[in-house]
Amino acid sequence: MTDNSNNNAATDATSHGHLQDKLVKDSIANNQNITAQVKARQNHVSNTTLNENAAVDNNNNDFTQVQDLPTGTPQGQQTTMPNHTTNANANATLNNSANPTSAQAQTAKQTLFNQRDDINNPHTPDTDGNEQTHFGYKTVNKAEKQARVADVFTSVAKKYDIMNDLMSFGIHRLWKRYAISLSGVRAGQHVLDIAGGTGDLAKVFSREVGRNGHVVLSDINAAMLEVGRERLINAGCNNVDFVLANAETLAPFDDESFDLVTISFGLRNVTDKDAALKSMYRVLKPGGRLLILEFSKPVFEPLSKAYDLYSFTALPIMGKLIANDAESYQYLAESIRMHPDQQTLKQMMQQAGFENCDYHNLTAGIVAVHRGFKA
Repeated sequence: MTDNSNNNAATDATSHGHLQDKLVKDSIANNQNITAQVKARQNHVSNTTLNENAAVDNNNNDFTQVQDLPTGTPQGQQTTMPNHTTNANANATLNNSANPTSAQAQTAKQTLFNQRDDINNPHTPDTDGNEQTHFGYKTVNKAEKQARVADVFTSVAKKYDIMNDLMSFGIHRLWKRYAISLSGVRAGQHVLDIAGGTGDLAKVFSREVGRNGHVVLSDINAAMLEVGRERLINAGCNNVDFVLANAETLAPFDDESFDLVTISFGLRNVTDKDAALKSMYRVLKPGGRLLILEFSKPVFEPLSKAYDLYSFTALPIMGKLIANDAESYQYLAESIRMHPDQQTLKQMMQQAGFENCDYHNLTAGIVAVHRGFKA
């Protein structure tokens, strides 16, 4: 009995020892497993935070991204710069489809669109040869003008609003207010402000169209558009997109997308004004209207002479003192003189397809507001 009892006790002790070892090992394994899960969760949270921060940084640094637009937005803005892989996939989709549907074609079109394709110069020696146009009073090849204009507005972007107030003695605000009064803009409408720069008109339109409406501020010049973007975001305009676009093609925008198209003090800088007017007609909905606010020809001869004297002496001097750039403001003065007069611009609008065209002279014709409708 004594031997058996001793044996049983030894066996129990051994079993108990094995059980303890097993429990300890299981506990260690469980702790290691929990630790690994915690680390994995921390890494996931960290990566998610980094991705979110990167997305915020991208949103802060880029203009409107197509994926950020609200569902159902009709403009079809595509301002991303797709990589070669995306382009190749889109091409493959079309090539592999014997009869691609319109939806497939539209998707491929949107995917293939590159924002730089639209702001790149459509005028090259290959397309226009040595055909010439004006850059102020200078004669240049068409292929050169867009780059020259870009240099001007990149130079003046930061001081543009201040210079507008000084050059016009603040009257430009009254001109813009009058143009807006002719817009007929209503809540829920879609507005495209071309060459909108620092966003004077877009800011007002944002309020007028309301939360159910939509405004696109577009410009070919990234420096000007960035000034407008910062200004409107700071003003709380959350129904505005900012899109790099060439007025001659307006490639990011679908046909019949907007109720109202405006261009304020920008048409005279466009290389091919006829092409720009046709593009504006294309993106307007039937019944939509175009408003052009632009410097024009004074109708009072004594005022015209005084205006010339002021433009060609005071403007370059102010440009030098305020913006440290007399040459750019010399060009801007010259570009005003080279712009078509009121009647000529009206005829150009009619040739582009607009109906019921009229114009309103402001400050004795120093500025005019032209208006036209799409049938």
